[in-house]
Amino acid sequence: MPLMIVEMSCSLIGWLFLYVLLCHLNSERDCEWNCRLVTLLHGILIVCVTAYIGFIAGPWPFTNPGTENTSLQILALVLSLGYFLFDMAWCVYFRTEGPVMLAHHTMSILGMVLALGLGESGIETCAVLFGSEITNPLLQARWFLKRMGRYDSLAGDVVDLLFILLFASVRIGVGSRLLYCELASPKPSLIVKVGGVAIYTLSWIFMIDIARFACKKTRAKYRRWKEQYKLEEANGHAVKVK
Repeated sequence: MPLMIVEMSCSLIGWLFLYVLLCHLNSERDCEWNCRLVTLLHGILIVCVTAYIGFIAGPWPFTNPGTENTSLQILALVLSLGYFLFDMAWCVYFRTEGPVMLAHHTMSILGMVLALGLGESGIETCAVLFGSEITNPLLQARWFLKRMGRYDSLAGDVVDLLFILLFASVRIGVGSRLLYCELASPKPSLIVKVGGVAIYTLSWIFMIDIARFACKKTRAKYRRWKEQYKLEEANGHAVKVK
């Protein structure tokens, strides 16, 4: 346990140092811009590491939940735990996120601490990290497009579409299968299974919000297209009259 605390502290200091460095090098941007850059870097890094763990290094999370943690799994969990502690503190200090996102951060932190403390279930925890972070680069890209005034464009539509498809297929689709395997296996401890259900439930809350956003944006796009079509039709009719 003392070693885990040291490793976690080093990870936290590393992410904090990266944030401070970006703030220094990118001083013309505000704090949230640089924090989002850290979030983007963490997302890309942890997706690559957990993808290697799940698809190459193994074991396969759907057939081997509850197994003893490997050194690579521990590294991924420690790296991500340090980031989530940093981002949680940042969000609380600047008050940028609502209760649902803070609950997500809290559950993620508790889940990683639990896997590291028990010394097992690292593989399915890494799989959850992969599923939750694979949409993160798209989420940050959406924010950066908004900040630069380029969100209402084809790029913004593509980012939103890819985000919705990835979230629904990976976090809900693949996540449902992973949760079933977790609950059906006798190996994982009861508290890990309860944590899995909690994270899965939170994913559905996000999914409902995303579905509402998609419907709202689609209706707005259709309304604008209809108005534009009527305007072009009226202009065309006016030209013919002349």
